[in-house]
Amino acid sequence: MSFKDRTVMLTGAAGNLGQALAAAFAEQGARLVLLGRQTDEMRIIFGEEGPDRLYLATDLLDAQQVSVAFNAAVHRFARVDVLCNLAGGFRMGPTVHQTEDSTWDFLEDINVRTMLNMVRVVVPHMIECGGGKIVNVGAFAAQRGVAAMGAYCAAKSSVVRLTESMAAELREKHINVNCVLPTIMDTPENRAAMPDADPARWVAPKDLANVIVFLASPAARAIHGVALPVTGLS
Repeated sequence: MSFKDRTVMLTGAAGNLGQALAAAFAEQGARLVLLGRQTDEMRIIFGEEGPDRLYLATDLLDAQQVSVAFNAAVHRFARVDVLCNLAGGFRMGPTVHQTEDSTWDFLEDINVRTMLNMVRVVVPHMIECGGGKIVNVGAFAAQRGVAAMGAYCAAKSSVVRLTESMAAELREKHINVNCVLPTIMDTPENRAAMPDADPARWVAPKDLANVIVFLASPAARAIHGVALPVTGLS
């Protein structure tokens, strides 16, 4: 699954999954375009930029900033072969009828609109280049409604449905679009929030990263529109 001479663009690169995925792609020789809120933060996490690594501070909800970042990536590496939409967020607590508009807007923006802004600039480029791979991050909870998580389930379900629609639209253009559906990820933040839980049953970011790398690889060229549950160890 070598990614030598291929350019991989990651949103949410500074997060736990972003760090694991950047490392996994780097091991396979990929050129990396890492999008985050601050380039200084990414330098602290990943070290200085190099000939195969570009950091771009980008507000993914600002379509103009997304376009500028994409153009910078193409200027540097000539093309983008893989897009991984990792940016997302989680909130729960109120029932559906008690959930405020601000929560609906927040979850829709961070989980769905960030992805839409990215694919609007990347897909035309991939079509022009003759193909590519897009991997989105949904959630296991997207498969059905869960009490006190209605807004989150709805937002992540939108990610799944849009993944399926894009896959149907783009497969003849040699663009594979798929998504992963992780359960709880084993991160320091989740361990702190749930101290009584057993993190051994959660999904390690490195394991989820390996699945995403596979879906972004030529080995997955026959896979279109899958929503793949990634549920950790049994």
